[in-house]
Amino acid sequence: MTDQTLSQRPHLTDKESTGVIDWSSGPRRFVTLYLPLSIFVLVLLFPFYWMAITAIKPNGELLDYKNNNPFWVKSPTLENINKLLFQTDYPQWLWTTMMVAAVATALSLFASVLAAYAIQRLKFKGSQYVGLAIYLAYLVPPSILFIPLATLIFQLGLFDSPLALILTYPTFLIPFCTWLLIGYFKSIPYELEECAMMDGATRLQTLWRITLPLAMPGLISAGIFAFTLSWNEFIYALAFIQSAEKKTVPVAVLTQLVEGDVYHWGSLMAGALLGSIPVAILYSFFVDYYVASLTGAVKE
Repeated sequence: MTDQTLSQRPHLTDKESTGVIDWSSGPRRFVTLYLPLSIFVLVLLFPFYWMAITAIKPNGELLDYKNNNPFWVKSPTLENINKLLFQTDYPQWLWTTMMVAAVATALSLFASVLAAYAIQRLKFKGSQYVGLAIYLAYLVPPSILFIPLATLIFQLGLFDSPLALILTYPTFLIPFCTWLLIGYFKSIPYELEECAMMDGATRLQTLWRITLPLAMPGLISAGIFAFTLSWNEFIYALAFIQSAEKKTVPVAVLTQLVEGDVYHWGSLMAGALLGSIPVAILYSFFVDYYVASLTGAVKE
């Protein structure tokens, strides 16, 4: 075979000669990116889809899966939503839940900012152990704490009042928010506060004008987590609230829409779906700050 014949043969790359597929284009991108994302989105959104179609299903389709597709609706109806909004105290439950979550979150953030700043910036003996103790307090199960808290609530005469929830929710919100803010305050350069105090600012002025504006992503992140925990809390709301009109959404939907062995599934799913919308809206408004709190704070 001459050199001219060899030069006319097509050049084979190393991957082609060994039979290895080039994964740098479509197939690799599909396997490593699009397929995992599709599975993640499907698993994440399927519960909301199931709640939505169950909320608008008539009872005939809801209870007869042999003749109806469980994943689709043939004859949508608003009867379940109408029953939830106009035949129950759901608007009052939603307002009570929002009020309790907002006030408990505000109180918890106020106390957590002071505690986290003191532990991180005011270097005193045993500050690290205090931070660790606060974190361990968050790990205590509510099923253990609600018994002594119930005794205290009865003694203070706060039983069957939203104020009982507002005062008890910070018992698990403050440790969590404090632990989160300690790590965020640690990432803010201390030299900025030193410069402010050298110019005559007091410690509180430094906290208010320097540290808190820089820690805003961390504060919003802690507030979102605290609001979500308060919104979804079940044990304290079940133990401390007895009147139907004063209950929060997680407890009221379960206790008021179940009559003996009859489950009003359409209204239950509608209540769960509508109850998740405020939290979703809250996340959508502050998603940029939330991501910033996860990626880091001010760097030196």
